[in-house]
Amino acid sequence: MLKFTLFAGLAIVAGLAAFTLWQADRIAAAFPPTGKFVEIDGGRMHYTELAPERASRGTALLIHSASGNQADMMVPLGEGLAAQGFRVLAFDRPGQGWSDRMGRGDASPAVQADRLRRAAGKLGVEKAIVVAHSLAGVAATNLALNHKAFVAGLVLVAPVTHPWPGGIAAYYTAASTPIIEQIFTRLLVMPIGINALAPGLAGVFAPNPAPHDYLERTGVALVLRPDAFMANAQDVAALYDFVTAQSPRLPEITAPTAIVTGDADSIVLTHIHSYGSHKAIAGATLNVLPGVGHSPHWVNPQAVVDAVTEVAGRGASISAPSPQARKPDR
Repeated sequence: MLKFTLFAGLAIVAGLAAFTLWQADRIAAAFPPTGKFVEIDGGRMHYTELAPERASRGTALLIHSASGNQADMMVPLGEGLAAQGFRVLAFDRPGQGWSDRMGRGDASPAVQADRLRRAAGKLGVEKAIVVAHSLAGVAATNLALNHKAFVAGLVLVAPVTHPWPGGIAAYYTAASTPIIEQIFTRLLVMPIGINALAPGLAGVFAPNPAPHDYLERTGVALVLRPDAFMANAQDVAALYDFVTAQSPRLPEITAPTAIVTGDADSIVLTHIHSYGSHKAIAGATLNVLPGVGHSPHWVNPQAVVDAVTEVAGRGASISAPSPQARKPDR
């Protein structure tokens, strides 16, 4: 009986591992890289780009949130921003989509911010308006704090910026704990995640309906691959302590800032993060969209495009020389 039980257990483990490998290969084939790669720190960062013939308003750097990739930002915002004269760059954060993960240290928003800045620099970008959603709000504000010369403006979309009550979901802890993470992500995440993907998406968009073609257009299932899910879990697990330490520094941000959020966001609480950022960052504007949940950039992309345009205008007026400073005509 013991031998049978042991054999049955090993068979189940082998079956789950095989199922995960099969599905991971299938997902990777269904959603291959759609952009290009730039090398940084011995690894590759995957990015997509849209640009008008003449990018008269500079560069907008889009940073996606947890459990996603560059398409979550580029698909709803790219064309609208390019039409306004921006060069638009969207990177997969380290370990997500098709960007490499160079180690556990990549979970730090400060490390991710530095990698994004240097990857953009390799593409000729010395200054950008940084547009970040949710979890990426922490990396974006870190850029504005630690890389001030790079950030021409800041647009935070339903951002995470402050400590919040409660903690993180238990499955993120399991998927980011050494040894346990290997068992959890290589045996359990895939069969559970495939069935939970659509309901989870509905929860993220609630009370708004999720776009019917979101899964196909963004390739969000890429996050179910074991290494990607581990990286995602590490990012989330590291977030609370980092944001607790960084949030008191938000008043140091000097870049023109706009915040776009929904008043019905049940994922990242608006009254803590968006209102907190608005209060902390001098001159920040706040646009609270009625009846909108956690994905304003999908539900009302024009509001985000308008915010980027407005921030660019403020940045241009700040950097323009005063009449007294201009050289006299000869």
